[in-house]
Amino acid sequence: MERRDYYEVLGVAKDASDNDIKKAYRRLAMEHHPDRNPSPEAEERFKEASEAYQVLSDGEKRKIYDQAGFDGLRNTGYSGFSHMGMDDVFSSFGDIFSDLFGFGSRARRGGPNRGSDLQYDLILDFKEAVFGTERDIDVERLVPCEACEGRGASPQSKVSRCPTCQGRGQVVHGSGLFLIATTCPECGGQGARHSEPCKSCRGDGRVRKETHLKVKIPAGFEDGMSLRYQGQGETGPRGGPAGDLYVAVRVRPHKTLKRDDNDLILETTIDMVHAALGGELKVEGLEGELIVDVPAGTQPGDVITLRKQGVPNLRGGNRGDFHVVVRVEIPRSLSAKQKELLAEFAGRSSKKRRLFT
Repeated sequence: MERRDYYEVLGVAKDASDNDIKKAYRRLAMEHHPDRNPSPEAEERFKEASEAYQVLSDGEKRKIYDQAGFDGLRNTGYSGFSHMGMDDVFSSFGDIFSDLFGFGSRARRGGPNRGSDLQYDLILDFKEAVFGTERDIDVERLVPCEACEGRGASPQSKVSRCPTCQGRGQVVHGSGLFLIATTCPECGGQGARHSEPCKSCRGDGRVRKETHLKVKIPAGFEDGMSLRYQGQGETGPRGGPAGDLYVAVRVRPHKTLKRDDNDLILETTIDMVHAALGGELKVEGLEGELIVDVPAGTQPGDVITLRKQGVPNLRGGNRGDFHVVVRVEIPRSLSAKQKELLAEFAGRSSKKRRLFT
């Protein structure tokens, strides 16, 4: 995600007070907090808003940012939250979330971290999205090692305090005012290390494995929508809980039909005789042939609607409608007889009209 101006992120003016900054951040964080809005996009927005608040709520950081922008902060050793996992963001913020929101921070100090979320892109045909379908997918992800049952060590392994974090599960980076606590890379937040790591997973407690899943797409699904499968992401290190799997649906366009919410739109062309006289018109719908009653005197651009022949409502209830947009074709060449008949028709319908031959 492209880095935006911190004041723009929070939606405040550059001379905003500390209280205004806090209010703006609280609103955004409540909206995008991962416990309330579990999606990759919300997580990125939450980290973006948290980074902006961390800088603008600190007088010294804010002064540096106002004078020298991102480069000024980077020269002091501050790198922001974009590269961090959510637990590291919560840990570096301490107890500020409880003070601002009244609910927990989710930080797991000294404990195992949550696994990463995964995304699987599923491509569907137009009809599959409209009427729903089931698909079998294979997702490669990190799962608990069977050899050590996810512990990362052999049964006879001895446990000792991690020398990198001294048993705290976190390490601190930076100096002076700019201190950031992150999960210890040596022990993965456990605060301990094993004398004999598991040979199968090399001490990680996880191995990469292909997992088979059956995905059910409900009728009425649209391009760009996602399905969330809780706990089907990657297993966290050292026994940490698994992340989620997001199945992002992409829908191939139909060759003749367009979708507008739950309505379907078809453009079709008829000749001017049928437009004038009216009659029945056969068109291809999603479930076969449809009969459209074309009224006499139909004009170019007129829309004929067939009720409840569109897309099923995703949440149940009635289907949308099927709209036929009529285009009228004007012949480019006429026989002598056809010209004579049209001239006769024009003369009778408007005696004031002068004909040029």
